[in-house]
Amino acid sequence: MLGSELTILLVYGLYTALVLGAKVTGMMATVDMGYLLSSRDEGRTLEGMLGRLDRAINNSVTAMALFAPPVIVIALRDQSSGASLLAAQVFLICRLIYVPAYMFGIRGVRTLVWFVAFLATLILYFLAL
Repeated sequence: MLGSELTILLVYGLYTALVLGAKVTGMMATVDMGYLLSSRDEGRTLEGMLGRLDRAINNSVTAMALFAPPVIVIALRDQSSGASLLAAQVFLICRLIYVPAYMFGIRGVRTLVWFVAFLATLILYFLAL
């Protein structure tokens, strides 16, 4: 199922979209609909678990923006290798752990998996060069 870096990128994008959907659902339960339907010019701070989920989403989008370029270059150049696939798999596993670790406030785990996923991303850049 996860036999290519592009598939892993797609799975991560879908996961991020599902987490975003969970955040919106949580906002619907805690924030008035008038605010949700507005242009949101006035900023509101989300607190607690919903606030952590919001920050995890922002970090996830940033991680995807960094992860996608080397994956696409590797695919376009047909340079997929065991090392690039492993780096992409490590990235995905770490990012799947990252969101719940952040949401539930598990600090050491959150930081560790963020760091390992970031290293996997850097490895992909070096492999794509």
